[in-house]
Amino acid sequence: MRFLPTAEQREFARTLDGMLGASGTPAVARAWAAGEQKPGRALWARLAATGVFALAVPERHGGSGLLPVELALAFVELGRHAVPGPLAETVAAAAFLARLGEAGAAEVWLPGIAAGEAVVGLCAGGPFALDADAADAVFVIEDGTVRRAEAHGPVQPCLDPARRLARPLGGGVLAEGPAVTAAAAHAVEIARLVTAAQCLGLGRALLAATVSHVRRRTQFQVAIGSFQAVKHRLADTLIGLEFAQPLVYAAALAVAEGAPSAGREVAAAKVAAGEAGCAAARTALQLHGALGYTDEPDLSLWIRKARPLRDAWGTPADCRARVLAG
Repeated sequence: MRFLPTAEQREFARTLDGMLGASGTPAVARAWAAGEQKPGRALWARLAATGVFALAVPERHGGSGLLPVELALAFVELGRHAVPGPLAETVAAAAFLARLGEAGAAEVWLPGIAAGEAVVGLCAGGPFALDADAADAVFVIEDGTVRRAEAHGPVQPCLDPARRLARPLGGGVLAEGPAVTAAAAHAVEIARLVTAAQCLGLGRALLAATVSHVRRRTQFQVAIGSFQAVKHRLADTLIGLEFAQPLVYAAALAVAEGAPSAGREVAAAKVAAGEAGCAAARTALQLHGALGYTDEPDLSLWIRKARPLRDAWGTPADCRARVLAG
């Protein structure tokens, strides 16, 4: 088995990195946090043009088929650049609708998701939906039923201001029964996988920013990066990310192959990547000193994402329980 991305996959990731690097994502994230969605929608369309959302949509609905490895590579870059919006939720909703086999909803929403014309939320097992105020539709799954919410409650504060949480309200039942339960489990698996990839990319970006900072910042006329304690802290952060990366890619391969262990592997990857991302945020916060505690520097956009992403679609405790459950 080849356990490295192919040349084509690496080029896809480089293309995304270059496009996002030129898109001013910090300004997009700040606008999104303020409720201004136009810049985020424009970026969403550019992501769709590269094929990101098509990676979760079947070919018969205008997508590329479910390609978990490519999705993971894409979401590493989305995390690296702190792209706002219900990214994981939209691809999870696509996976849910495709697996459910409910022709009406699939025909209506999947082509729009693939083309970047539809921003879709998914709420499964929790009271709040992410970015319900920006989504074109929010599907709510509970007790073996799925409904499309008719409205949403007030936006709730979050540690990450670009994660706008609201309670979905109303809506009649679209489908129910074992098929909904099975499709929901598949959607949660996809959401966990891509969120783990986001955590990995976020951690990589925070580590790179911190290394750059400690090379420039001086105390006693020397760069603080030369201090032994700083080197050890950075090394520990790097080790955490290096250990998480193969778990994320192995989980993506397991999902792609339909392996019986896929659920456990995704959960393990989510724990490792989530904890590594949080560790990178703590390192960045400490080694940037006072700069890390304020909203003005763009660094805060990454730091404040780490914990919410770690807990989204399964806290570390939930995911560890999934691994141990076998």
